[in-house]
Amino acid sequence: MVGPQAKREAVRLAHEEGQLSERRACGLIGMNRGSWRYRKRKRNEARLRSRLLELAAERPRFGYRRLHRMLRREKWIVNHKRVYRLYREEGLAMQRRKGKRLRAGTRVPLVQPTRMNQMWTMDFTRDSLASGRKIRTLNLMDGYTREALWIEVDTSLPGLRVVQVLERVSQERGFPENDSSRQRTGVH
Repeated sequence: MVGPQAKREAVRLAHEEGQLSERRACGLIGMNRGSWRYRKRKRNEARLRSRLLELAAERPRFGYRRLHRMLRREKWIVNHKRVYRLYREEGLAMQRRKGKRLRAGTRVPLVQPTRMNQMWTMDFTRDSLASGRKIRTLNLMDGYTREALWIEVDTSLPGLRVVQVLERVSQERGFPENDSSRQRTGVH
């Protein structure tokens, strides 16, 4: 791809040395006439740059957007894109903060059940039908025998539905023998 500087030079050559009109030279190169005529304005950005550096020194955690707002409050007539360009040129860009890492607690191995109906395990899985519709399954199993106590399948499985399934299975089999699990699940 040819950049605007190269296009300008090609139009200049076609216009001056090829003796073509400005309109025809721009059309031949495929450049807008307004772009060909544009002359870059020299701006004295020293005052703006120094004020931006002062604000950034006062507020080191502020990004260019907040600094731009501060400049606008101070009655500077300045575009946010210009502030961003100066902000980057001065090397003021802040590193993004990384989230805090939580330390993992001491790992305690799970107690393996030694008899039937001592512990239940629950798992959610998801899949999609041939039509593309998503489905979810709730799998409730006995931790010792690995017997599937219940499999609930639907497009959505809200918490109330999970509680209903646990109550239904507990009416058939009774609750697991470990009383603490009953308190954790909230099923009574």
